[in-house]
Formats: sequence, structure tokens, C-alpha cells
Amino acid sequence: MIEVEVHQQLRAFLREQGEPYWHHHLTMARLVARALRLGRSALIQAGAPSGYHGGYRLSYLMPLLLWQEPTLLVVPEAVQQRLLMVEIPRLHQWISAHKAIRTGDRWPSDNFQGLLITSPQAWLADRLSATGLFPKDIPTIIDSADDLETWAYQQLTAQIQPHDWDDLMRACPTQTEAIRDARVGLTRSFFQHPVNPYNCYLIEASEQSILTQLYQVLRLSYTLSLVESDTESQAEPHSDWLSSNFLPAVWQQFGKALHQTDQLLWTEVNRRQGQFSLHCGPVELAPALSQIWSQQPVVLIGGFLDLYSEAPVYRQRLGLPDMTCLKFCPDRQHELIQLYLPDGMPMPNTPQFQGALLQEIRTLIGSTHTARQGLTVILVGDTPLKAQVGSVLAAEFGSRVQVEKTCLDEQGILVSGWEFWQQHQSVLPAPRLLLITTLPFPSLEEPLVAGRVAHYKRSRQDWFRLYLLPEALGTLQRAIAPVRDAQGVVALLDSRVNHRSYGQQVLAALSPMARINYVDASIFTPLEEMGLIE
Repeated sequence: MIEVEVHQQLRAFLREQGEPYWHHHLTMARLVARALRLGRSALIQAGAPSGYHGGYRLSYLMPLLLWQEPTLLVVPEAVQQRLLMVEIPRLHQWISAHKAIRTGDRWPSDNFQGLLITSPQAWLADRLSATGLFPKDIPTIIDSADDLETWAYQQLTAQIQPHDWDDLMRACPTQTEAIRDARVGLTRSFFQHPVNPYNCYLIEASEQSILTQLYQVLRLSYTLSLVESDTESQAEPHSDWLSSNFLPAVWQQFGKALHQTDQLLWTEVNRRQGQFSLHCGPVELAPALSQIWSQQPVVLIGGFLDLYSEAPVYRQRLGLPDMTCLKFCPDRQHELIQLYLPDGMPMPNTPQFQGALLQEIRTLIGSTHTARQGLTVILVGDTPLKAQVGSVLAAEFGSRVQVEKTCLDEQGILVSGWEFWQQHQSVLPAPRLLLITTLPFPSLEEPLVAGRVAHYKRSRQDWFRLYLLPEALGTLQRAIAPVRDAQGVVALLDSRVNHRSYGQQVLAALSPMARINYVDASIFTPLEEMGLIE
């Protein structure tokens, strides 16, 4: 069977390399091989970061290369380059069978029996629009599934950028005045909204009516153009007139999205340039994605997808059916973190929190910086607080402190938001000390978050359990992953972990970990010497 061959080949390859490798390679490789042989879908949580290096990838590459039938690998383009330049050539030197490998945004030919590597954007665009660029029933591996929701939202969101208004006026010259009036009316209304840190606003009913009226004018113009041409004398407007070539493609897509139910409609405003963009996308992904999973057996692989092995929340949000689920946990001996969780911190929503937080950060850095070797990272989700923490620490520790910069000293102190850290943690040294000021719950002050929460409330669903908490836990697990490599310390200064019912779920997401009661120079002693591991 393919499982036996994959196990033997991969085990021999790993032994020959003589390097430290991910501990679950063989188990995961057998599961992927079994999924290929039986044509059954599976979901695998690797418990390791799914970024550029992705140490688990040999586990699915070996069965993909040994399997003699056509397969499809969906992986981000940056990772594709590493696979093609590093990982696959190494395996080709070991195994005798050389399966044909191609890259592209469509299936090469009907008789292609090799491995096609494509991007998530190309695969999702085909499956969601049913264009048939990829055949059905081809076993498909989707890597970096942590970002699958983000990719799907991008594909399903229609956008109108500032230059698209000019394209619309050129396409409909008889309606130039109506188009210009709509644009001016929206600009006036959007710029009257109070400034917020996100430069983003949900579109109100009065603003949406401007768009609706514009589309009505454009539809009337389309009808008149049909009547004036002899192709359809006295014709009624097509029910799907938005699918005609009358409008530019982006306006067709936006108009279709605008008339669908359960959509979020928002604008992003650039006040400096006096411009805005329009966006319309689904509140939930499951209705759209649930139709694509039955078209082929699929193996979804990510680092941290759900707190539980069966991934119930993740599968519900993506409309995934029942499937084989497997979750690997970080290795306790080599990836254990030390967790400092003080109990006396004020709650984040109290006036006392900010002063206590700054004092705790100064104490933690000041008591350990002379003995510590390595990077310190301070994660601050609140933008004004992030700037204040950076300025206070810079006054005490000088140029070692940088706010969201990648050029750092060996013993630098990086003050960062969650998004910046997630984007750049793969190119920065693994921190020995990671300070988390508050849990990374999506802010209810952000318009898109508020819109989704309002939808869950209208649907009488548990918006905290289905949305806010999974988002926070996933962000938290990805953020601390580099600390595991350094066997460092995570200082979590959010006392809600100690006093809220979801605190145990947060601690479970941080496992394996060892609780410590204070932080001093001894925290940087090797764990073996401290007796925490054997």
C-alpha cells in the first residue's frame, strides 16, 4: 500500500539527513497517503507554524510524489518557491520515481497525470465561479489552511476603487452626470463620519440608497440601449443584466453582491487624498464554501485551526463536512514555554490598567535585560497605547526600542501590533521574552467586527464562541510559535485569563507550558537545568 511505501521512504530519508526534524512526520505522511488512496477528506492541525519554512511539509510532499495518480497542491506563491527550489529537489535525490510537476492557474491537459501546484487565489476563484479550470475529483492538498478564511473573504468581496468610477463614466457616457452626482454624494457623506483608527465605516442606509439609485439609472440606460438597437425591439431588461457587457466587470460584480442577502457593505476612506473605496462581502463563508468541498477529496493542513481535534468551530465557519481530523500538539520536551501570568493586574477596561501595565513592562525588562540575550517583543493591540509604550520605553532604554521595525539590535526591544508581528515574525529572531499586554480579541469598535457580531446576534448565534474567541486563540497560538523554538518566556498581562470562564481555553491554547510566579535572570537558564523537563 502507498502508506507503507511512504512510511519506509520518509523514515529512511529522515535518518539519512541526520538533522532534527518535526516529530510527527511519519504519522502525518501516512494519513495523507491514506487520504489519497481512499479519496477521503481530512483536516490536519500540525501544531507548528505554517509560514515560509513550515517544518511539516515533507509529510505531504513524500506521498504526493510517490502517488502515481494526478494530484493538486494549493499553496501560497511564496511557499511554492521554497517547495520547488529546496524541498522537492531534496526528495527527488532520494526517491527513484520522478512525477511530473507543473505550476499554473489551470489544469495542464486532460491526460496530465502529475502534480499541479497552484495558488489559493486561483483555486478558490475557479471553485467559487465554477469556471472548470481544475477538473473535479482530483485529490487536493490545501496547505496553510490557517489563512483559508482570509483568502475566501478576499475572493468573495467585491470592490470599487477610485479609478473604477472613471471607467464607469467611459462605459456609460450618457449617464456621466448621474455617476458624478452619486460619487460626490457618497464622498460628502463618508467624510462626515468621525475619524476612527481603522479609516473604515459600515455604509449606512442613506448611503446605500445612493448606490441603489445609481444602479437603477444604469439599468434604465441599459434598457434604452436595447430598445434603440434593433437587436431587441421593445425588449424588457434582462433579469441578469449585470452579467452583460454593458458595465465594467468590477461594477457587475459589485452590483450582484449588493443585491445578495447577508452581505456587509463598507467603505475605506483615505482622508489625505480625498478618496474612498467601496467593499461588499459576505458576513459568513459557510453558505458559499459548503458547495465546493464535495467536488473533490481535500486534505486541509494548517498550524492552528481550532482548539479541539475535531475542529468543530473551524469546520462550521467554513461549511466543512464531517471528515477525518487529526491534531498534533507541540512537543513538550523541545517546545515548552514558560508562562508568567500575574494575578494582580487590573482589568484591561479599567482606568488603572494603563499605568499598571507600563510599570509591569518596565519591571520585566529592567530586571532581566542585563542577563538576557536575545530579542524582547511587546505585543500591544491598541494603537494609541502602542505608541505610548514605545515612547516610554525609548526614554529609558534608548535606541534598543523600536516600534514596528525589522532592523533591530541583538538585544533589541520590539513594540508591535499583532498584525505586524504576524507578518514579520518569520524573518525576525525568535524572542526569548514575549510580553502580551491584552488578549487579541477583535475590537468591537472596528466596523467590520461590529457588523459580523451584529449578524451573529440577529441569527441568535453565540458570537463570542463562534467568532471572537476562535480569532483570539488562533492569533495567540501563531504569535507565540517562535518563542517555542527558543524555549523562551511568555508574559501574559491580561488578568481576564484568571477571572473569566474562557481562561482555561486560553491556557489550553498556550500548552505545553510551565507556569512561573516571577521573572528574573534565572528564566533564561536552560529548562533542563531548572528541572522542568528531563
